[in-house]
Amino acid sequence: QVQLVESGGGLVQPGGSLRLSCAASGFSFSSYAMSWYRQAPGKERELVATINSAGSTTTYLDSVKGRFTISRDNAKNTVYLQMNSLKPEDTAVYYCKAYSWNAVHWGQGTQVTVSS
Repeated sequence: QVQLVESGGGLVQPGGSLRLSCAASGFSFSSYAMSWYRQAPGKERELVATINSAGSTTTYLDSVKGRFTISRDNAKNTVYLQMNSLKPEDTAVYYCKAYSWNAVHWGQGTQVTVSS
């Protein structure tokens, strides 16, 4: 059974940091590229960051460049999103996605709230 389980969300003050994790099981994790998306209330889901299967190439949404870092540990079947200098506009539900040429898998999401 394919599973992607996000964790690490929560309430943090502006300027703070959080590290999200997404643990994968039930498929060949090291063969999949991974992404983090987010969706704020009343807004469309947007792509935040991507990383290729080997972990050698990453891309970022312009508004998070220099603040967020995506990484992966293929030995632990886990992808991470380190989020620093958080802003209120980063508040959203964060989802991880695994994708290959013929399959896409989504996690259930984790809430991140940035507020004083």
